[in-house]
Amino acid sequence: MSTFAISDTLVGKDIKALRQTLGMTQEEFSRLVCVSKKTIERWESGKKEITGPIVTLAKILTEYPQLKEELEIPDREYPLRLWYMCGNKICTIIDVDERHRRVKIYNYTRDYLSRAFGREVHPTFEAYEAFLESRCFPRSRDKMKLILKELDLPFYDPFLIIEKTNGKMAEDDFWIRIER
Repeated sequence: MSTFAISDTLVGKDIKALRQTLGMTQEEFSRLVCVSKKTIERWESGKKEITGPIVTLAKILTEYPQLKEELEIPDREYPLRLWYMCGNKICTIIDVDERHRRVKIYNYTRDYLSRAFGREVHPTFEAYEAFLESRCFPRSRDKMKLILKELDLPFYDPFLIIEKTNGKMAEDDFWIRIER
C-alpha cells in the first residue's frame, strides 16, 4: 500500500492562511474547493482538526497557488460564449465577437485532443467557423435537407445546428453550451 507525504489533518488557521494567500473571500474559496461558505466559516473558526479531501487539495494549492488562476473562469469578453465540454468537464471556453470577427479562448485541459482548437491558443475567426462546422453533420451529407427539416432549420448554418443539437456527435462525449 502506498503512503503519501501529505498530512492527515488541517486546522482552521491553515485553511484561513491558504485562503488569504490565494487572495480569496470565504465565498470564492468555498466555490474553488466545492463546499459551502458555512463550511469554510466553521473550519476557520473551529479548533477541531479537519480531515478529508480538503487536506490533499490544500496541500496542492499551497504548493501550486497558480492553479487558482489556471482554473478561474474570466468574465465574458465578447457577446457570445461557447463552453466546449466533454461530459461534465470544461475543456475550452470560447468568447466570440461575431460582428468584429474576433475570438478568444481559455483552455481548461492540458490534453490537446480535448481542446476545441488543439494546440492553437489564438485561433482566427475562420478557425472558429471551421470548429463549428466540425461539430455538425457535413454540408455534403446525403439527405441533408431532411435532417434540416427535422431540426426545423431553413438552411445549413453550423451555429444554428449547434443550438439545436448542442454540437453532440454520435462518436464522442463532447458537446457545446451556448451563452449569450
